[in-house]
Amino acid sequence: MSDSHGNTPAAWSAVVVGLIGFIVGAVGVILNPINWIIFWIGVVITAAAGLVFIVMSKLGYNVESH
Repeated sequence: MSDSHGNTPAAWSAVVVGLIGFIVGAVGVILNPINWIIFWIGVVITAAAGLVFIVMSKLGYNVESH
């Protein structure tokens, strides 16, 4: 296992984007009647979190500086 344990800028950025996606999706579900457009926007944002991690990792932000 790596020494960083996920404490890298790439990991934290992906977590923040994923959290925003979950919040947006939850707001879409909470609205009465359910607003499916907002829900699916949240799903897309959450999926984008994986892309954020991959891109930032390739740019070198997945290595903890010592």
